[in-house]
Amino acid sequence: MLYDSYFKNPKDVPLLLDKIREYSDKTGPVRLMEICGTHTMAIARSGIRSILPENVQLLSGPGCPVCVTPSNMIDMVLDLSQRPGVLIASYGDLLRVPGSVQGDSLLARRVDGGKVESVYSPMDALKIAEEHPDTEVVFLGVGFETTAPGTAACIVEAAARGVENFSVLCLLKRTEPAIRSLIESDDFAVNGFLCPGHVAAIIGADGFSFLPEDYRLPGVVSGFEPGDLLYSILELTEMLAQRTPELKNEYTRLVRQSGNPAAMALIERVFSPAGSDWRGLGQIPESGYAIRNEYAQWDAMKKFSLSPAEGKEIPGCRCAQVIRGVMRPAECPLFQKVCSPDNPVGPCMVSGEGACAAAYQYG
Repeated sequence: MLYDSYFKNPKDVPLLLDKIREYSDKTGPVRLMEICGTHTMAIARSGIRSILPENVQLLSGPGCPVCVTPSNMIDMVLDLSQRPGVLIASYGDLLRVPGSVQGDSLLARRVDGGKVESVYSPMDALKIAEEHPDTEVVFLGVGFETTAPGTAACIVEAAARGVENFSVLCLLKRTEPAIRSLIESDDFAVNGFLCPGHVAAIIGADGFSFLPEDYRLPGVVSGFEPGDLLYSILELTEMLAQRTPELKNEYTRLVRQSGNPAAMALIERVFSPAGSDWRGLGQIPESGYAIRNEYAQWDAMKKFSLSPAEGKEIPGCRCAQVIRGVMRPAECPLFQKVCSPDNPVGPCMVSGEGACAAAYQYG
């Protein structure tokens, strides 16, 4: 494999950096964007930015599902958590994300007596519902295509078991429409993409072929080790220098070109594409998932007649600009001064995959 051939011996890394420098000298300044929160944290943790040539810049895009969930959806969930007999179950990061008011989060509501539980999977939430039949358990289904199959499987299981006091608030997002929206925005200034290996494991490497085909932009599906990322950056700079944009799969040890057909079939069985609101990107057609009518009984939006209000951002927070890659975390006026992991103002500082949290922790 390409990864093995370059990184079995650490002495090969300087050679690879020399090649990146050689290619970037031909292209001039290069701006590459990762669109995966795990990539964001891996890049920060490994210090890759500090060893790259000065004219190769890495930007963090809308790759953190918690970060792109807009404040009006959080506000709607906070209101739901106050209804009698309702228990909210969620992944841990989402509990600390504030709505439109700083400090107002599901975790704060739990301190005030709200029924809120942290779970590791949707099946954990389903188990809570079965053990507490008099409580309406709502699982917050957040994530991209990576977590969509597990959420879909849980809805199918709830239907099979006839668990009527369980439902899912579907906050899932689809990657391709968001990337297209980003590319077509007025302030877009990116030369190539590090494509998310986790998402590609589900939809396949071919799921990102629209980058070179429709936009003449190179993309590399990358793994998460420092070697994966460095080799992927090399691939991108080489394609830019040679002006041959393609979609390449560096993560061949996990990602197939066509993805996971069983997972995709499960997603299609339970969900249909729907318009969705993204923090920083706004409303994007067919960029989310809606639960199909066959499973409407387990759709929290329909069960509780939910409707998000108009979104409001916390004054001073620049998460929307950070998510679009037009601002670095350190350029936000609140970064490290008011906003920190202990006192997060926006979601990019809350999430373990957020760009601001990565910048704060690793510099």
